[in-house]
Order: sequence, then C-alpha cells, then structure tokens
Amino acid sequence: MADYPEFENKMKKTCDALSSQLATIRAGRANAAVLDQIQVDYYGVPTPIQQLATVATPDPRSLLIQPWDASVLKGIERAILASDLGINPQNDGRAIRLVFPPLTEERRRDLAKQTRKYGEESKVAIRNIRRDAIEKFKKQQKASEITEDDYKIAEKDIQKLTDDYIKEIDKITDKKEKELTEI
Repeated sequence: MADYPEFENKMKKTCDALSSQLATIRAGRANAAVLDQIQVDYYGVPTPIQQLATVATPDPRSLLIQPWDASVLKGIERAILASDLGINPQNDGRAIRLVFPPLTEERRRDLAKQTRKYGEESKVAIRNIRRDAIEKFKKQQKASEITEDDYKIAEKDIQKLTDDYIKEIDKITDKKEKELTEI
C-alpha cells in the first residue's frame, strides 16, 4: 500500500478529536476532562477553567476546583451551572466542589446514545476525507499525472485506510459505552 500521509493524518486527527470529545462525557467517576469544554467569562474573555484554577480529585466521586483569583469563583460557578454537566457546584467561598452522583440507568442510556452520535459524526468525517482523497486522485488521473491503474490502486488503498479508521472509531466508542454501562 502506498503512503498517504496527508489523508492518514486527517483520519488520525479525527480519531483523536473523538477521544477527547468522549473524555468530556462523565461516566460516574470524577474526571477533570469533563470541565475541558466549559469556558468562564474572565474579564470579558472566555477562558477554560484549567487556566483559572487548580482542579483536583480528592476522591473518586468529586472534583475540587480552587481558583487562583477568588474573584472568579462566581464566574466558574455560573459557567458550570450553564453547562450540560448536570451537577450543582458547591461553593464554600474559597473553592468549588463538584460531587458526581451515581448515574441513573436513563442517564447512562442518554450518554451511550450521545457517544454513538459522536462516533457517527466522526465516521462521516472519515468518509468525507476518503471522498476528498479520491477526488484528488481522479483529478490527477484526468490531468494524466497518474495512470488509470495507479488511480485504481490509490482508490483501493484509501478505502482500506478508511475501513481501518472506521474500525478504530468503533473501538473508541465501544470502550466508552462499556465504561458507561459497567458502573
């Protein structure tokens, strides 16, 4: 199989993006990654919580957020409430504690559904990369830069690459779904 680094890199980045997106879905245990998507309005600038505070995991079911600047405490609390985290922050004036309740069966199903949705979106992205690659090779063939045989080989190789990355996406989503159901 010929080397197609441009398309392989794009497909790998799609898998990496899916992994980081799934890390933000909480699976019953406290995980600081659930805060990655939350932005706090800090003097008019949307800023990630990790840039404003120390995030610690004192026990498996809670996160402790200690801002370096106490004036941002209310902003962090508002941002968490506005997010779809589904957890009420407990503010003691110096830090915010997030206690993760055990997931209900219904919430687990919703999160598994969300996981599958993210997986499908990633598969669509992979297929779009395949389409772009095949179009590129088709143009090269029409311009007589490559032969028809080379085009057929490239098309087959790109399809194999696509299949491999689709399997990788399935592995990533299956792992997350298993994590959600075995708690």
